[in-house]
Amino acid sequence: MAKVADKYLKVDPWAVIEEGFDPQRNRTSESIFSVGNEYMGVRGYAEEGYSGDSLLGSYFSGLHEQQEIGIHYKGMIRSLRYMVNAVDWLHTRLMVDGEQLDLARSKITDYSRRLDFRTGTYRRELIWLLDSGKRLRLTFIRLVSMTHAHLGLQQVRFEPLNFSGDVEICTGLDFGIIHEERGQSMWRSLRSGVEGNVSAIMASTLNTGNKLFSGFVLHSSQELHTEKVERDRYIGQAFKLQLTQGGMASYTKLAVHCIDIDASRKEDELWREGLRLAAGASELNEAEIFTAQSAYWTEIWETSDILIEGDPENQQGIRFCIFQLYQTYHGEHPGYNIGAKGLTGEAYRGLAFWDTESYCLPFYIFNNPKAAKSLLEFRYKTLPEAMDRAREVDCEGACYPIATINGTESCDLWQHSNLQLHVGTAVSYGIWHYVKNTSDRGFLYSKGAEMLIQISRFYATRGQWGQRSGEYGYFGVMGPDEFQLMVNNNCYINLMAKKLFEFTLETIAEMETLVPDAYTALLKKTGLIPEELADWGNKAGHMRIPHDQVTGVYEEHDGYFDMPHIDIHSIPVTDFPLYSNWSYDRLYRYDMIKQPDVLMFMFLYSGEFSREAKLANYEYYEPRCIHESSLSPSIHSILATEIGKYEEAFHFFEFATRLDLDNYNRNTREGLHTTSIAAAWMNIVYGFGGMRSDGEYLSFRPTLPKRWTSYHFRVKYAGVLLGIEVDRNHICFTALRGGRANIMVYGQQIIVDATGTKLPLGGGMMT
Repeated sequence: MAKVADKYLKVDPWAVIEEGFDPQRNRTSESIFSVGNEYMGVRGYAEEGYSGDSLLGSYFSGLHEQQEIGIHYKGMIRSLRYMVNAVDWLHTRLMVDGEQLDLARSKITDYSRRLDFRTGTYRRELIWLLDSGKRLRLTFIRLVSMTHAHLGLQQVRFEPLNFSGDVEICTGLDFGIIHEERGQSMWRSLRSGVEGNVSAIMASTLNTGNKLFSGFVLHSSQELHTEKVERDRYIGQAFKLQLTQGGMASYTKLAVHCIDIDASRKEDELWREGLRLAAGASELNEAEIFTAQSAYWTEIWETSDILIEGDPENQQGIRFCIFQLYQTYHGEHPGYNIGAKGLTGEAYRGLAFWDTESYCLPFYIFNNPKAAKSLLEFRYKTLPEAMDRAREVDCEGACYPIATINGTESCDLWQHSNLQLHVGTAVSYGIWHYVKNTSDRGFLYSKGAEMLIQISRFYATRGQWGQRSGEYGYFGVMGPDEFQLMVNNNCYINLMAKKLFEFTLETIAEMETLVPDAYTALLKKTGLIPEELADWGNKAGHMRIPHDQVTGVYEEHDGYFDMPHIDIHSIPVTDFPLYSNWSYDRLYRYDMIKQPDVLMFMFLYSGEFSREAKLANYEYYEPRCIHESSLSPSIHSILATEIGKYEEAFHFFEFATRLDLDNYNRNTREGLHTTSIAAAWMNIVYGFGGMRSDGEYLSFRPTLPKRWTSYHFRVKYAGVLLGIEVDRNHICFTALRGGRANIMVYGQQIIVDATGTKLPLGGGMMT
């Protein structure tokens, strides 16, 4: 856990603020100051052009390119897909007296930038010191609208401090943006031009044919006389603004984007649709756009805020996490998923992993159930691709990919794409978890059950019966712990498969009784037969779960207890990250683990394991875990809190909310750790708040970190918005909206309504 903060941002409860420009930290700040709205996202790069180190990144959910790879053996993927860097819709060039602004070369002072959580806006200010002695204050403001998904706004303000004169401006839409991994633009221009007051361009990805229309209109404090600028993959407008000393001039660019991922639209149809949206944007009032943006975020904070008293750094940190989670995803576009870096960078190729259902889904279930359902809709939408993948690996049913952007497998490491089987059980757990806590049985009966059947078919055909044990299990696999390769009977995979079979059988029986018409339609659609149900029940009943009855420790996989031991604290800090400094095969020779595996299923199905069982397994596995995954510390912190290791719990939590703000892993420059951001929310709500969501009722066992004086958080449950306040002596539960709810607190059932229920802090002070 040798993680050291790189602190350079100002601590503020409602914003991220950087004062002064540091070229060495520029890429990190570009990630941190990203803005997005689920449909699109853009990094905090300098729109006026920067010749220093920068990742100029603009991304759209689902837009992807394809790369062919060599075919080796059956079952290995033949091509992979990745999120593609798209249009630079902020593209701007500024010139005064023949001198162009470039932070790498120009003289500047009073530089600052601010990302405001309450308004959803990014603001950057500086004073440009020209060679002539002129001083020009510049303010750049941008947002991507949370209420108009296709709309992005850029505003530039000019305040000449000691002169009057002109500033020359060129602003446009640039598809020549470089996709860094490939070292080239991945777009070809299809059409561009100016129609009315809309400047527009449409382009297509080179290989997949994904199309993107972008258009913009200009508003200004002055009458503009523009000149079209057009070249390959670029459309823009050049103009001048007259600046008067002591006054301010400005222009606003309203950019509209429209995507076509599955080639469902003809070029002319997409072009007309984009022009229509752009023309509509030209009628929008900037003040109304800012007002609507602020109103949106006001509602978010009223339902999802976490208030921490006594810890300003983590207060800022958790609000940054919540802010980024809503920017990344809020369920307005069913069929999208959450990439490991969201829409903030190209690392992990923009692909979604099992993190979505295991780490992100809980946040949305208890803050935005609509978004939670939308995430599951992605898995239903891509069920055909999962069924194709199962056939590729000689199985039946649906094999959900370990890494994907469109439902196809896009992991080119066979040991992950072919051996990591736990995505399907993460999807089935997500369905179970969502339905349990929202009571949306309509989704379960219409889509969830179909997915469960096909996932069960995969696990029923991927496993085998052991020769000597007579038990069922999975051979040649890799579990969540990626430092154990080609193992047999990974305990996590086996237990989760057992739970999958049981939930599927329970769902089918429930449908037969309660919704017979839907049940009949399901049998017809899936071809489900009684023999399959009997087979799944038999395999669940005989599933191998490696477990030492004496110590109570679950064996991570067959033979794990006999592996060579390595003291992880003896590994020199200069060896980290191990992936970069150890030969690849060396990682798999020891009982060292990368991230929670056994402890993970103990968290997911918390109610089925005693405190004693959790303590025994925590004390065995925690000393063997090097936390090479940013997802790892949160689960350890949650379990450490439950078993009373309070200092250890807070130690694991210390960098959770500020992993990116303080660049603990020294890789924030690649993009934000979006799924780890969701884990930070879990760390507070499930950890210190003691919430558990796998039982009959939502339950809580709050504790209070000793350096905090109090904390408040909110969750949506059974249609009720619950407010939970914890201080040194009491906890108070209040139904803020939606009536009343039955919950469990310290093992006792209570009914919470608008009057609130106040109880002593039964978990005690964390010391």
